[in-house]
Amino acid sequence: MRTSPLILALPALATAQQQFPFVDQIKGWFAQASQSITSAVPSAPASIPIPDPIASGAAKIADLKVEHLTLDNHKDVLKPGAATAIPGIEEWMLFVTGGNKTCFGRCERAETAWNEAVPLIATSSTPPSLAKLDCETDGVLCNAWALSPPSVLHILLPQPLADQSLPATTVRYLNLNQTSVTATEIAAIHNQEKYKEVTPYEGFWHPFDGPLVKFGLNVPAGYAIWGFSKVPSWMFMIGVSFLSRSFMSKRMGGQAPARGGAAPPAGAPAPAQ
Repeated sequence: MRTSPLILALPALATAQQQFPFVDQIKGWFAQASQSITSAVPSAPASIPIPDPIASGAAKIADLKVEHLTLDNHKDVLKPGAATAIPGIEEWMLFVTGGNKTCFGRCERAETAWNEAVPLIATSSTPPSLAKLDCETDGVLCNAWALSPPSVLHILLPQPLADQSLPATTVRYLNLNQTSVTATEIAAIHNQEKYKEVTPYEGFWHPFDGPLVKFGLNVPAGYAIWGFSKVPSWMFMIGVSFLSRSFMSKRMGGQAPARGGAAPPAGAPAPAQ
């Protein structure tokens, strides 16, 4: 009698059926162990945003605007209680530059140094207000304030007091070396308070409190000086020569000697022939 292969495989199938639950238990143990390890390890904390110093510096530089000062807007820009003013005293740095006629082409280095100094000044905790005056295009204002490029005009502009009286404005003139000025030197005027090493100007050409300003003559004087500067030198030479000739001709007009000798006095005998 032959035994069927299916009947012979039944005991093996029964044994395998009994082993499957044990395998499942082992899998369950591994799953529980994995969960325990996962719960024991702390999760990574949420990332804390770190401020970007470059972005912060760029924002401060963008906020530090350089005003272009002209004859038309200087009274609105440099005045107490302006839009850029802060309580107390407002600090200004005015960079004075020029071109071929007013600076003889020697302001390029100073302009480069100024542009590089602006970001350095912006890093200050209390950066000043900045302005730029080009004597090539605004010569009247430069002459009205007796400014010569390249230079920096440091201004401490006070705000009105409670009784609306206005304290004196502190002004300092700082000349810049045309050939060796650097950005750090310009930035140090504010960042290291180098302006305090210069004596404040209180003379005749003070742009805020001088006699010319009080009598309203600073701008007319600026126009007059600017007009003379536009006159060619050869025209001055011709004018001086014309005036000197006219003066000498009037002075020598009545002193020319008579031709043939002096006339004899009245009643004198005639000379013998």
